[in-house]
Amino acid sequence: MSLTFHWFLPTNGDSRHVVGGGHGTPATASGRDRPPTVGYLSQIARAAEDLGFEGALTPTGAWCEDAWLTTAMVSRHTERLKFLVAFRPGFVSPTLAAQMASTFQRQSGGRLLLNVVTGGESHEQRAYGDFLDKDDRYRRTGEFLQIVRELWEGKTVDLKGEHLRVEDARLARVPDPVPEVYFGGSSPIAGEIAARHVDVYLTWGEPPARVAEKIAWIRGLAARQGRTLRFGIRLHVITRDTSEAAWAEADRLLAGFDPATVASVQAGLARSESEGQRRMLALHGGDRDGLEIHPNLWAGIGLVRGGAGTALVGSHTEVADRIKEYAALGIEEFVLSGYPHLEEAYWFGEGVLPRLAAEGLWTHPAGEKGEPVQVPFAG
Repeated sequence: MSLTFHWFLPTNGDSRHVVGGGHGTPATASGRDRPPTVGYLSQIARAAEDLGFEGALTPTGAWCEDAWLTTAMVSRHTERLKFLVAFRPGFVSPTLAAQMASTFQRQSGGRLLLNVVTGGESHEQRAYGDFLDKDDRYRRTGEFLQIVRELWEGKTVDLKGEHLRVEDARLARVPDPVPEVYFGGSSPIAGEIAARHVDVYLTWGEPPARVAEKIAWIRGLAARQGRTLRFGIRLHVITRDTSEAAWAEADRLLAGFDPATVASVQAGLARSESEGQRRMLALHGGDRDGLEIHPNLWAGIGLVRGGAGTALVGSHTEVADRIKEYAALGIEEFVLSGYPHLEEAYWFGEGVLPRLAAEGLWTHPAGEKGEPVQVPFAG
C-alpha cells in the first residue's frame, strides 16, 4: 500500500507561531505575520509539489480567504499539485458548484479535489444567510451531492427535495476526471451522508483507538449502502532530527499562547455544534498540562485553533512510526500542516517521507524525477 500525503495552504495567514481561529472564531493576530498572498501561498504550494505531497487543503469560513478563488490563482504557479478545496454546500447552488468543479478540472488539468464542509456553527452559517439547523444542513448536503454526482455523470437532473430543487439541470461539459469528494463529520447523520455519497472520509487526529472506532463505524454504514470508502486523517506535524528538538519546538509554540487568547478561543469553541469539535476539546479540556494524549500525539494546537487540534511531535522516525500506526488501522491519506507551513513542509518532506519510502509505504507522485532524498539521520 502506498500512502498519500497532502499539505495545507494557510489562507488565514501563517506564522512561526500557531495561527488560531476557525469553527466560528476569528484568526488570531499571528495570522498577520505572513499574510496569505498568492505569492506566499504559491511558495508553499511549489514546495509541497517538489517534496511529493499529492495535494493541498484550503479551509473555508469567515476566518480565511475564499478557497475557490485562491486555489484557482495558485494553481497557475504549480504543475502537478492537486487542490483539496473546502466549500459549504449551502452557499452555492448544486448546479453551479458542479459547473465550477468541471471548469476547474479543465483549466487546471484535472487537479481538483473537493472537501465538503456542512458547517457545524449555526451562528456563522446565519452570517452567510443560511438559517437551517445542523441536521437539516446535513440533509441538504445529501441532496446537494446527489445532484452534483448525477450532473457529473452527464445526466439531466430533476429533483424536488426537502431542501433543494432543480429542474432540467445539466452540464454542457462534464469534468474529466470526476473530482473525488472528501468529507468529515462525527455525528450520526454525518456518518449516513458519508456512507452514501463520499469517496474519502476524513477524521481529525484523535488517539488511534478512537480513530479505529470511527473507521469501523463508517465502514459498517458504507457496507450497508454497498459502498467502500477510503479513510484519511487531518493532523499537524512537528518533526525534527531528534525527539528533544521536536518537543522543544512544541514547548516554544505553547509558550507563545497568550492566556487571554486561549480563554477567548476556548469560549468561542465551546458553543460549537460540531461533534468533531467537541471531541477535540475533550482531548485537552482547556488545560496546558497532559497534552501528550498518546505517544507523540500532542493536543496543544487545539488550545487556540478550532478544527484540527492535534499534532504528531517527535523525531522523523517517531513520526513515521505513528503514521504507520494509523495506516495499520486503515488510514490511507494524511492531510498535514505545521507552523510555519513553508519550513515545516521541508522538515516533513525531507525527514519523514524518505523513511516511509524506504519501507515501501510511499512513492513520490512525480516518479523517478521526484526521487526523495536519502535518509540523512537515524533519529
